Amino acid sequence: MKYETQKIAYWYFLTAMILFAVQVSGGLLAGWIYVSPNFLSELLPFNIIRMLHTNSLVVWLLLGFFGAAYFLIPEESEREIHSVKLAYLQLIILILGTAGVVVTYVFDLFQGNWLLGKEGREFIEQPVWVKLGIIVAALIFLYNITMTVLKGRKTAITNVLLLGLWGLALLFLFSLYNPANLSLDKMFWWYIVHLWVEGTWELVMASILAYLMLKLTGVDREIIEKWLYIIVATALFSGILGTGHHYYWIGTPGYWQWIGSIFSSLEVIPFFAMMSFSFVMVWKGKRDHPNKAALLWALGATTVAFFGAGVWGFLHTLHGVNYYTHGTQITAAHGHLAFFGAYVSVNLAIFTYAFPILLGRDPYNQVLNMVSFWMMTGGMAFMTFVLTFAGTVQTHMQRVLGEDFMSVQDGLGLFYVMRWGSGAIVVIGALLFIYSILAPRREVIAAGEAEGA
Repeated sequence: MKYETQKIAYWYFLTAMILFAVQVSGGLLAGWIYVSPNFLSELLPFNIIRMLHTNSLVVWLLLGFFGAAYFLIPEESEREIHSVKLAYLQLIILILGTAGVVVTYVFDLFQGNWLLGKEGREFIEQPVWVKLGIIVAALIFLYNITMTVLKGRKTAITNVLLLGLWGLALLFLFSLYNPANLSLDKMFWWYIVHLWVEGTWELVMASILAYLMLKLTGVDREIIEKWLYIIVATALFSGILGTGHHYYWIGTPGYWQWIGSIFSSLEVIPFFAMMSFSFVMVWKGKRDHPNKAALLWALGATTVAFFGAGVWGFLHTLHGVNYYTHGTQITAAHGHLAFFGAYVSVNLAIFTYAFPILLGRDPYNQVLNMVSFWMMTGGMAFMTFVLTFAGTVQTHMQRVLGEDFMSVQDGLGLFYVMRWGSGAIVVIGALLFIYSILAPRREVIAAGEAEGA
């Protein structure tokens, strides 16, 4: 480790992995309720479990992004982080906010209170006081890393990372605006949800990926930076107006059908570019880096993101198809594979790369780590196929034949059992990943060491 302040990332990554375990466990619990609808219905209703599942996903991914920034910016800027105290203060605020959200959701506290109670908007249900805390934490973070970058070396990686993180923070301000008109609410709501995951988060993903390729492959920085700018240009070009594919049926003007269809169909390009970039860099690379597991996660992230966000997104993004499929299990299939590939996997890649460095040891338990990759990726792929078939059946029975929602859900029972089984594999893989990262032991003792013993 070159810089002392890179140690800040350790606590961000550790907190993120704890929430990762919570998130996948919540998903498994929610999946079982699809199989047995009355399970925990009075103690912990489905809507609460789903909020915990989705909110913990967003928070741990953001913690991973923040930790990645604190880890890579000192190396890229060639100077220590501006303020260690501010970095830890930011983490404490985020942990307190997370704890406040969990307690408020689980015990259904302060119902109807504008400041302390939860809001009813998907993914941004957090109470207003928590949202304000998140904004304060984001401002602290942006000040800290921006000051570090401004005083140090500027690279394409830090420029793109800063652009993504600033955009992410500024767009979250729309969560404070909650208009009474539902069409207007949804229009601005997508400014956060879509422009995060198909805009600013893509920039963060691309910059982390570029850093990993730089470290793992040994390819010249100039080549990596050219690829990075191409990815950023295509992501912003397609992603911003691609927001229109969420505007088809919410009361916005009809021209959004064409804008959304055209630009969202182009959103496959940046993900294809990222996948091509990662494989070309490995092919060109001359360095035989010892951390093979980190390289596997990096390549896996771009490949799965291309299929989950790109291909599965394209399958139902055109308005003629979306008219029938929106809100079905096809949406769930796309969402699960896209998030896992694009953001979960890239976070797990930087964790796998950074932890041996942060802990001052060789990359331990790489075989276990790679087993966890194939378990999680395989489980998520199977879940995606199951949900795709379930969504296809649901679309035909519900949207074409006109059967009622609950009758259709009864007919999808076998798909939900298979989805739960694949989710169980993902959870086991996640726990195995966390163990492989944190367990301080070697897998294989070299022959010479064994003889010496």
